[in-house]
Parts: sequence; structure tokens; C-alpha cells
Amino acid sequence: MELKQFIETRKKSKSPLVMTHVVCGYPSFEDNLKELEIMDEFGVDFVELQFPFTEPAADGPLFVKANQVAIEQGVRVGDCFDFMKRVTDRFSFKVLMMGYYNTVFKMGHERFVNRLKEAGGSGYILPDLPIEEAQELHQLSLDAGLTPVILMTPTNTDQRLEQLARAAHGLVYVVARKGVTGGKTQMSDDVAQFLSRCRKFTDLPLGVGFGVSSKEDIEFIGAHGDIAIIGTAALKAWEEGGAEQLRAFFSQLEIQPN
Repeated sequence: MELKQFIETRKKSKSPLVMTHVVCGYPSFEDNLKELEIMDEFGVDFVELQFPFTEPAADGPLFVKANQVAIEQGVRVGDCFDFMKRVTDRFSFKVLMMGYYNTVFKMGHERFVNRLKEAGGSGYILPDLPIEEAQELHQLSLDAGLTPVILMTPTNTDQRLEQLARAAHGLVYVVARKGVTGGKTQMSDDVAQFLSRCRKFTDLPLGVGFGVSSKEDIEFIGAHGDIAIIGTAALKAWEEGGAEQLRAFFSQLEIQPN
């Protein structure tokens, strides 16, 4: 089932859907599996598997550290694809590759698309790839049944949001605030108004990320968007207390079961 149909089916009985994030190989692939088991236990719908990169420009300090440590430990792109295959064979949630365009460029578009499809991925998020330079990759991806996820940010003009909407497929990743990942976002009228601006240009599901960390955030996104995207808060919980703390974190979110 492609991502669009998966989302439509899940949305019939759940709001909002939930996407989480794991940095491949940090602290280790075995730790990643333990994290994913807990995420699956709490009914997440999608997981971003981040392929470590030396300059993760959209990421805050915790994810930057995680990327650096994973690379220092020898994690390579091939390891991430192998791990993705293990994950997609085992779990029912959908998996997206998250990373940076340099990884794709070095592999070549066709090889990247083929490897991602073989690994069971549903699509990818490349925050540093402008849509003007993405046509070939996006078309290859769509032909293979993969979804390229477009980001909309509060600094985008209405004209730019319209352009992004025309290039979007499956879902849109709405960045809730300016800056990088990691900081707490105040889910307020400003965020609601930005989501309304995005809605003017697309009827695709809106995933809301950057700073999502509480039950109240989940409820806010359920009222104004479609998918709550949880990243840094989950990794922080794991750093503070491993599986026990991560399970406690997801428990307090009170995510609607699948």
C-alpha cells in the first residue's frame, strides 16, 4: 500500500496520526530496534529513519550529536538500508528515509530509489533539496511508488507555498516554527494560522513537526493538522533513561491506538 492510501485508511479511525524519528546506528542499531519496539507498542504510524550525515543543517544539537557519533562509529549508508529492510520486514508502520541530498547525489538517483524501494521504504524527506532541483528524483520516485515529502515553513511566502503544494505528494511536512529541531514549540494561534495558510494551497495531509513533546501538542495537531511528528523529545527520553523513560514518554502522550 502506497503512503497516500495508507494515510487515508488510518485517518478513518485515528486523529492525529503519529510519526517518530530514529537516527540509524545511534546509540546502536540494537538500541534503535528497542526504540522502534516501544514506538510500535504505542501505535506510531510512521517512522523516519535518519541516515547520518556530517552536516545535518535542519537538526538541533541533540540530533547533530547523534549524527556525528553514528558516523564516528562507522555507520554507513549501506548499513542504514540494511537496517531499514529489517525494520520494514518486522513492523507494520511505514518507514521514510530522512537525510540530506548529498547522500542521494553520491549514490545517484536511480540507485537511491532502487535501494529505498528494495528496503521497503515508503518515501523520503530531504530538507535541503529545493523543488527546482528535484524534478528528476521526484519523478523516478513516483514511478517506483515512493513518496517525496515536501516541507513548508513559516518563512515561505504564499507564492512559495503554492509552488511547494504543486510539487507535493502524499503528505506535507509543516515546520511549526523557524530554526532547527530540538526546541519546544508553543502550539499557539500563530501555528494554527500557519496551518490554515498551508491548507489554502493543498488538501494533502499536514504533518506538524519541530518541538512536539506533550499530550497537549498532540491534541492541538489533531484539531488543526493530520500527523504529529515527534523527534527530539523521544531521543531525549531515551538518553535520559533508556527503554523505561521512552515508554513513560509515550505513555504520557496518550496516543490514540491504531
